[in-house]
Amino acid sequence: MAKPQELTGKQKAAVLLLSLGSEISAGIMKNLREDEIEELSLEIANIRRVSPEIKDRVLEEFYQICLAQEFILSGGIDSAREILEKALGSHKAHDIIGKLTASLQVRPFDFARKTEPSQLLNFIQNEHPQTIALVMAYLAPEQAGIILSALPPLQQVEVAKRVATMDRTSPDVLREVELILEKKLSSFVMQDFTIAGGVESVVSILNRVDRGTEKTILEALAEENPELADEIKRRMFVFEDIVLLDNRSVQRILREIDAKDLSMAMKTASEDVKNLVFRNMSKRAVELLKEDMGYMGPVRLRDVEEAQQKIVNVIRQLEDSGEIIISRGKEDELIV
Repeated sequence: MAKPQELTGKQKAAVLLLSLGSEISAGIMKNLREDEIEELSLEIANIRRVSPEIKDRVLEEFYQICLAQEFILSGGIDSAREILEKALGSHKAHDIIGKLTASLQVRPFDFARKTEPSQLLNFIQNEHPQTIALVMAYLAPEQAGIILSALPPLQQVEVAKRVATMDRTSPDVLREVELILEKKLSSFVMQDFTIAGGVESVVSILNRVDRGTEKTILEALAEENPELADEIKRRMFVFEDIVLLDNRSVQRILREIDAKDLSMAMKTASEDVKNLVFRNMSKRAVELLKEDMGYMGPVRLRDVEEAQQKIVNVIRQLEDSGEIIISRGKEDELIV
């Protein structure tokens, strides 16, 4: 195998997984995308022998990067750089920080993600809607949902719209906003544009606000930008989110949907969804459903997605009428 300094990033990752053992590596693999798993599996399959020297060098590099990440999380990137320079020298520190910023994506507004939502709300609620939207786009959806719910209704709509229509923000603008909002934060310098916001971002936020806030925002958006409102609604609750429903709600939904739509929709459903649906049907109904799925043979993905969307539409209608409840975080937890 090549010398440690000649290995590619994928090869180092493969060596690391082999060094950690099958049990730990399997746990790591579960958190990777399918394409990443395929690429790493190929690299692992191509490894014939790993010398102790290569193994030790890769593990040491991984350890140093983990340390650097901890320094960044606790004191910012400048503090991490200073500590690493003292410990490892300027050249090695620069190399490690470079790898972190490229692969681990140290994101702007780190100080905001460490702040309680209530404190952050007081901090940004009087800012321009675009500034609030920019900060919220970099927050965890749970944090952003709490803040959006607490804003005045008109401001909620304006901020949600700006998050949804946001595309790319230049590093200069990000640094300027960071410095204004938190002077103590050492800005993270990125050479490329940072992607944040967009419809998926506002969907993640709206999925975590209460139903009243969601309806207020979507109704106002529908008047101002119907196409954007429809796109957000379409993505708000996806078919796989059925696992968030309780048994009573699933039974209520099953009474409303067409058997053919259910058979088609279940063709690509996850095991968790299938188990939940089967658990809420009679033994005979489950047998009939499985028979229908088996007789169906190959189907077009578009037809499956259309069937799933029909079921999602039924779910949304039942929620609007108050017949079922979709859990939306801690405030919506049901007490029996």
